Amino acid sequence: MAFLDYLKSLFILQLLMGFVFVVSGLIINFIQLCTCILWPINKQLYRRINCRLSYSLWSQLVMLLEWWSGTECTLYTDQATVDKFGKEHVIIILNHNFEIDFLCGWTMCERFGVLGSSKVLAKHELLKVPLIGWTWYFLEIVFCKRRWEEDRNTVFKGLKSLKDYPEYMWFLLYCEGTRFTEKKHQISMQVAQTKGLPLLKYHLLPRTKGFTTTLHCLKGTVTAVYDVTLNFKDNQTPTLLGIVNGKKYKADMSVRRFSVEDIPDDEKECANWLHKLYQEKDALQEIYNKEGKFPGPTIIPRRRPWTLLNFLFWATLLLSPLINFACGVVVSGSPLLIIGFIIFLIIASVAIRRLIGVTEVKKTGSSYGDQEAKKQN
Repeated sequence: MAFLDYLKSLFILQLLMGFVFVVSGLIINFIQLCTCILWPINKQLYRRINCRLSYSLWSQLVMLLEWWSGTECTLYTDQATVDKFGKEHVIIILNHNFEIDFLCGWTMCERFGVLGSSKVLAKHELLKVPLIGWTWYFLEIVFCKRRWEEDRNTVFKGLKSLKDYPEYMWFLLYCEGTRFTEKKHQISMQVAQTKGLPLLKYHLLPRTKGFTTTLHCLKGTVTAVYDVTLNFKDNQTPTLLGIVNGKKYKADMSVRRFSVEDIPDDEKECANWLHKLYQEKDALQEIYNKEGKFPGPTIIPRRRPWTLLNFLFWATLLLSPLINFACGVVVSGSPLLIIGFIIFLIIASVAIRRLIGVTEVKKTGSSYGDQEAKKQN
């Protein structure tokens, strides 16, 4: 076991895995670009193909969580709710406290067959991120600048275009708008006080516009809202770098299902419903902090082999020529080739590190409550 942990910590192995992810992602993005010719001919075929292509990329990240680090994900919910997973269009409301919360969401999407068709209301800056933003673009992900006057038409058009989506989709919403930090929490609660809203201990004040708009636009397609509250055993603070280094975490996810029919149609009442939901999420986190678990029965969905097999396919396809090339460079004895190859490795490692940096709490998130930033905007 110690030897396996040592192997996982080797930078060269992590670099090779990063190489596989980046190069396979570029290949997938190129294929996605080629599928654009299908859009005017058969839009639904285009969508189905891109669901499979995006699965091939995202499942490599899920593989890191499930197989490389061995992170465990336990659901706190009833069997009747689980039986509906992957069989309906839904909106997912997830708390935004951890660097790998999206990975925990994706692993549940994968286990219930909706990873390729999962959606998110994403900040516009991510569109410029190679691989991630490009793949999401072809998946018809809705990007927003968090300025409603500019986003209104784009968001409405993007959401309404998904009403006839051919695959069951889970639409992820981070209603808090940004990752939780103590500074943002203080500012958020000041806003709550000025608006006469109940204070939250473990969450930021939810931004209701994104939720009410998404629910309104997808009404008739989405049948339920899943409220997911995530936490980790033993006060763990998981990071993507920790996952890459093979560190194992234990994630607990409380899942509650709400039928869309039980959620008010009126925008103001719907916003109040969301505020009440976050008060309940806060209470769940309080229980977890005291008892070390969420209330209710537990279910541990089995991990599927497809993520591992998909990664092995890409690794076999891409690493063989890379290793042959590296051996050829060394055997050639050419200083120019060797230096060039070393520079390539350095650039690759920096690029991969920057991709990982997209998830880091200290480097992401909005300028929540920053008055100077607002003036600039």
